[in-house]
Amino acid sequence: MPRGRRSRDEGSAEKRTAPAPGKYYMISVVASTFGIHPQTLRLYEREGLLKPSRTEGNTRLYSEEDLKQLEVILNLTRDLGVNLAGVEIVLNMRRKIEQMQTEVGEFVDYVREELRRSNQEGWQERFQQALVKLPPTQMQKVDAPAPHPE
Repeated sequence: MPRGRRSRDEGSAEKRTAPAPGKYYMISVVASTFGIHPQTLRLYEREGLLKPSRTEGNTRLYSEEDLKQLEVILNLTRDLGVNLAGVEIVLNMRRKIEQMQTEVGEFVDYVREELRRSNQEGWQERFQQALVKLPPTQMQKVDAPAPHPE
């Protein structure tokens, strides 16, 4: 994304999302609460780290979720010394981890449901049919390798 100012029309459909129900805070309140300058919040938005909602008059409104995200950003930058490029990477990784956790949870639910269903449908028969029988083979003993002297 190129840096610099955008015209009011550019990206207006993307930025003017209707706020969901809940508490919202204006930029001045958020800045004073977290002890940062409003320009810092604008920078975080320009860099794509925060995405506050906008009113019809284009005023930024920060949700509780935005404030949690800001806390993470400030923890990474202030306490851990991570630069903004690193913050972006960490936030993307967190999103991917959350998505993967959701997918794993859905998979576990699916497996549980299949196990429950198979217990009701006689899983022993299905298990026996699923196995492929092989002729017996003779086992061979393999000597362990000698330890290497150091």
